[in-house]
Amino acid sequence: MPDPDGPVLADSVTRLGPDAAGRVVVSGSHGGTYATWLACRSGCRAVILHDAGVGLDEAGIGGLAWLERLGLAAAAVDHASAPIGQAERMLDRGRISHANAQAAACGLRPGMPCREAARRLAAAPERHGPCPEVAEARDVLHLPAARRPLVLIDSASLVRPEDEGAVIVTGSHGALFGTDPRNALKVDARLALFNDAGGGPGTGRLAPLEQRGIAAATVAANSARIGDARSSWQDGVVSAANRPARDLGARPGLPASDLVARFLDM
Repeated sequence: MPDPDGPVLADSVTRLGPDAAGRVVVSGSHGGTYATWLACRSGCRAVILHDAGVGLDEAGIGGLAWLERLGLAAAAVDHASAPIGQAERMLDRGRISHANAQAAACGLRPGMPCREAARRLAAAPERHGPCPEVAEARDVLHLPAARRPLVLIDSASLVRPEDEGAVIVTGSHGALFGTDPRNALKVDARLALFNDAGGGPGTGRLAPLEQRGIAAATVAANSARIGDARSSWQDGVVSAANRPARDLGARPGLPASDLVARFLDM
């Protein structure tokens, strides 16, 4: 049973509900801008996210500074200390790697256990007022000569039923959040591309998607900005791929743009 005095746990920040208002949240989502916007919108007092390997342009913690400007305490857990997408394991095993000014004022420091950090953040001042809007990070491209659409979504939560059979490039991490394999992707894509969030658990969606016959791959976190689908497409370098993707040419080191082009033509 959840501790009413403890933090709200959410394997994905997209799953936060009304109970997050005024509370400390520990979420398995990365610390990029879109995820932190969702945290802000929940009305939480403070939030601890995952640093996703930090990655290109420090995108894995980019939202911490954005929340700092809004006056909301935020921190990130070191990807080497706990898996992304698993809030309970972050709380039990995670160690803080980064904290914004408001979180640091509550005593958070690198190396601090996540549970202790969450306890301290309960004293963070509550933020009031509206959260600035962030435009829906979704674009559907119909490229010349392509046989199927290219769907660019900064969060896999933005998948729609009409994306069935498309090439879907996300800015989301490739870890399976929670334990339900259906969380891997809401539709059957021709190809699904994710960010590996520093490797390891960051490729966890690939196996369940393989079981559904869906080609899927990840790009290395240091090659593309997590939370930015266009960066995954244009900058990303493949780090891992499941069998359906490998059978059609996916391999580590391949530019993601080349892989996407192959699947758009199929």
